[in-house]
Parts: sequence; C-alpha cells; structure tokens
Amino acid sequence: MTPDDRAQKSAHHMWQQDHASQWMGMEMTHIAEGEAVMELTVKKHHCNGHGMCHGGVIFTLADSAFAFACNSRNQVTVAQHNSITYIASGRLGDRLSAKATEISLTGRSGITDVQVTNQSGVLIAEFRGLSRSIKGTVFDEA
Repeated sequence: MTPDDRAQKSAHHMWQQDHASQWMGMEMTHIAEGEAVMELTVKKHHCNGHGMCHGGVIFTLADSAFAFACNSRNQVTVAQHNSITYIASGRLGDRLSAKATEISLTGRSGITDVQVTNQSGVLIAEFRGLSRSIKGTVFDEA
C-alpha cells in the first residue's frame, strides 16, 4: 500500500465516524500523507451575532483538517495543543478551505499548520496543531 493509499483509507474510515464534521457541512477535498483539505460553505447557522462566520466554526474546520492530516499514516493520533489566529472574517456564502500541512513529525509528536482561506484566496485564519500518536490504528492493515 502506498503512503497516499494508506492516507485515503485512513480518511475513509475516520470520515465514517466523524459525525461532527459531517453535521457542520464540511467536505474533504484532498487527502495525502501528512496533508488534508476540508471545505465548508458558510451558511446562516454558522454565523455569529455580528453576521460573521463564528470563530468556533472556523476553528472546527481547521481542527478537522488537522485531524485527517495527522491520522494519514494509520496511527491513531490526537490533538495535544492547538492555537489559532484570526486574520479576516468569514462571511455568509463564503467557501472556506482549510489546508493542513504537516511541518514536523518526530517520534510520537507532530506539528501541523493549517491555513484557512476563502474562495478568493483571502487568508482567514492560521492554525497550528501539536499532535501526539497513541496506541492503535485507524483501520486493520493485516
């Protein structure tokens, strides 16, 4: 199995159980080893009292992309610490894209950066996730 085949299979298995990302309306548009892209069209129920995309929705989109990138090697991996910096507002109707790229993987610890942009390429947020691999695999490779 190639690394990208493994990433695809891991993503497929995780997606089947990821009811939160599905419920929010996210779509996975790219998966490869150490990479993932999740997208979301901002609907009315994603907006806060200022009419902007709620920061928690943006964080969740970035966190989901982070999760799929981190688990792409079929090793159960969880978040250890995440941070986000909001740069611009997401708006009703925007198509947000969260691109996760693994920056470092040493032993059981990883660093993954996620850029959230809108359909025009405007940077909405920068997210950095620190991950930790734990026991178990996403799917059985036997």
